[in-house]
Amino acid sequence: MEQSKFDKLNELTKGDYEAFLYDCDGTLADNMAAHTKSYVEAAKEHDVVFDPAIIDELAGWPIANVVEEINSRYNCSLVPAAFKARKAEIFADRYISGIQPIQHVVDHLKANAGKKRIAVVSGGDTEAIERTLEILGIRNLVEVLVCAGDTERGKPYSDPFLHAAELLGVDPAKCLVFEDGVPGVKAAEAAGMHWVRVDQLIFG
Repeated sequence: MEQSKFDKLNELTKGDYEAFLYDCDGTLADNMAAHTKSYVEAAKEHDVVFDPAIIDELAGWPIANVVEEINSRYNCSLVPAAFKARKAEIFADRYISGIQPIQHVVDHLKANAGKKRIAVVSGGDTEAIERTLEILGIRNLVEVLVCAGDTERGKPYSDPFLHAAELLGVDPAKCLVFEDGVPGVKAAEAAGMHWVRVDQLIFG
């Protein structure tokens, strides 16, 4: 019988770790398509059209930084703070209530809550991440939440993961990161942490 994704994830995470640090969007929540749509719709209101693949490429970046990158690549002048607020509005109004879990990752968090220290480290805004975790039914299991603006630099820099480790009181080397994108993996490596790509079920 084929090993389930949950069992594979368990196999990858058997090391001597004290804390598990999970990304949210695309890792715990199956909502990247909805986030991409909200970016596209917010940009269209300013007659800006971009390749939606950029959102996956920059997965984990704070929204304001994604907007700056869109401006740079497409020679446009979206205002990051205003865009971020409008994108959040669109996501909350049209998409957030329909969020579904990435089940093997949510189950993994639930199975380890109380055994390991648990943090969620996201490039999203605190309000949206809080609501997402509530919809997934796991907000009460998360001890530490680090979101956009909580550190000077976001992913792919190490700052968010190191801040989470500090808040948990755990040595970064004893933290394992769960991610679905390259920027998050780079941030984990920069923080001296091992990582798991939950979409590919590989360990690094």
